[in-house]
Amino acid sequence: MNVEVDTASAVPAYEQIRAQIETMVATGVLAPGAGLPPIRQLAADLGLAVNTVARAYRELESAGLVHSRVRHGTVVAPLTRARLTRPDIRRRLDAAASSYALVCQQLGVPQDKALAAVRRHLPRG
Repeated sequence: MNVEVDTASAVPAYEQIRAQIETMVATGVLAPGAGLPPIRQLAADLGLAVNTVARAYRELESAGLVHSRVRHGTVVAPLTRARLTRPDIRRRLDAAASSYALVCQQLGVPQDKALAAVRRHLPRG
């Protein structure tokens, strides 16, 4: 699992972590049952405080995306479209778009090229 945090960003680090993991779950990069790194390990890898990563994990758990169990770690929860409400879908879409926009900005991709890339991956309909 590759999570990156831009410490110069106005977006809080916990939110960057939460949004990236949410996007990985929504896109299938992290499948149901997949384990997330332990909080302490991810915090050390990113050079962040443990509480920052813990907050991201708590928010993911509150959204029903992951389950945490003492001594068993944090795993991706089963995802079914039926349990997603319209606000959930909108929030996930916004999170994915935000993460994608951040990547495009970091890579210096112009807006027209970024939108063209999205269109190539959407089903025709």
